[in-house]
This record gives sequence, C-alpha cells and structure tokens, in this order.
Amino acid sequence: MIDVYTWITGNGRKIPIYLEETGFPYRLHMVDIHSGEQFNPDFLALNPNNKIPAIVDQDGPGGKPITLFESGAILIYLADKVGQLMPKDGAGRYHVMQWLMFQMANIGPLLGQAHHFRSKAPELPYAIKRYTDEASRLYRVMDKRLGEAPYLAGDYSIADIATYVWLRNPKNQGQDMSDYPNVKRWFDAVNARPAVQRAHKLVEEAGEKHHAMKKAS
Repeated sequence: MIDVYTWITGNGRKIPIYLEETGFPYRLHMVDIHSGEQFNPDFLALNPNNKIPAIVDQDGPGGKPITLFESGAILIYLADKVGQLMPKDGAGRYHVMQWLMFQMANIGPLLGQAHHFRSKAPELPYAIKRYTDEASRLYRVMDKRLGEAPYLAGDYSIADIATYVWLRNPKNQGQDMSDYPNVKRWFDAVNARPAVQRAHKLVEEAGEKHHAMKKAS
C-alpha cells in the first residue's frame, strides 16, 4: 500500500495518475498547501523541503517502509516497483529518464515562474517577458519532439504524466495551445485517458472533503 501525501495542484496529481494508470493500491492524504499544512511537523518528517507530493510505501525494499519526496524520484521508484510505464533497461529507460528530467529541470520551474510573474507581478515586465519567452521556447521543444513520436519518450510513460499536469492551463503561462498542434494532440490524448480522469476526480473530491472537515472542526 502506498500512502500519498498531496494536494490538488498540478504537481500533486502526478502520483495519483501513475497509481490509477497501473491499478496499484494507494491512500490519499491531503496536505492543504494554501493553509500552510506543509509546514506541520508531521509532514516535515516526510519531506524536509515542505513540498508535495511525498509517499510512504509500507512495503518498501526488504519489506520495510520507505519514505520518498520529489515527484520525479517517486515516479522512478514506483515505475521500478510496479514495472509499468518505464522500460526496465536499455536505451528506452534512458529516453524516459531524459524527458522526465526535462520536466523536472525546465517545464516545472520555468512554466511555474511564467505563471507567477504574469499573475502576481504585473509591474515587472522584464520578468514577465523573460519567463513567457522561455515558456514559448519549451513548448516549441515539445512540439518538435511530439511531431516525431506519439509521446515524449516514444511510448506513453512517466515522462508524459509528469509533463502533462503542467500544461493544463497554458494561458497562465502566456501560451495558446493552438500554436503547438503536436503538443495539443499529445495533451488531448493524455487528458482523455480514463485513469487520468479518475485521478483528477479522486484528488479533487479528496480536496473538497479535506476542506469540509477542516471547516467543521
């Protein structure tokens, strides 16, 4: 059983999507990052960097519990444990890894900055232009790649799950999905997957329940 500590943000949906795709059993524990629950001592014991997601695998290596944070590390761990959505060896494995690292190093941080400065700092045109231009460049990189293959690493993988959640609100990043037809085709294909839709529904319902319980207490 995997205990998943997460929230309703895009980044927080990666792990539930993977687990829904593979049918591996898990429990959701919601951590409301907007009210500061990520700073609670219990959560900091799981992730000293006070970010979601984090997991506890009750049946980790050697049958002992293991705690992990950082979504990329968690996805690699789960793919190795479950044996799905990443090749076990060979060039295919490293192709998945490189596109996963592309997301971790570029898509998440830089698209996040574009969203932040566009929505929170209209008085900083230099920052807005810098990060919006970088978002455009990254979309072009993806569009070129997705004109060569159906998914980022060839076959559907953890790299697609990790990247997809960051492209759900392109307007916030100053982008128009119609400018990137290959990205749009790929995004629509991932978004339509039943497991992806189940994960969205489960995470959103869990978030609503968490809010209701806090309000009632």
